[in-house]
Amino acid sequence: MPQTLLEMAKDLVAEQIRARHLAPDDIQSLLSSTYATLLSLHQTEAPDSDSVSSQPHHAVEPKSWKGSITKNAVTCLECGNSFRQLSARHLRIHGLDSHSYRMKYGIPSTQPLASRSATARRRELAQRIRPWEQAAAKRANAKAQAQIG
Repeated sequence: MPQTLLEMAKDLVAEQIRARHLAPDDIQSLLSSTYATLLSLHQTEAPDSDSVSSQPHHAVEPKSWKGSITKNAVTCLECGNSFRQLSARHLRIHGLDSHSYRMKYGIPSTQPLASRSATARRRELAQRIRPWEQAAAKRANAKAQAQIG
């Protein structure tokens, strides 16, 4: 008796977990993407088949970039995982950097790849610390030291 697509996806993900020691946070997104891949392969092979339509659809639906950035999280449009910010390290997993990620999804270069609360916190700290004033003072001190020495 043939397995359903969802059972096949579960079996494939279970084997990937055993082989790669996958983190628990990555399991749901891997299961969803595996199921979506199997579903698209099945529809490509048998487009007239009605058997797939009776199964629940658990795949991650692609979001617009605007919907992926919320108050407390930013969702990676590649894998569907949520973070406080999309780090360069995470984007490298997908073979991207921040510039190529922005280009791929049409995100403006001025849009931070971080949750709105993280961006607001950084802005607040910058206003309090005022690093531009510290940099100017350091440049003035370095210039004065160079003239003396």
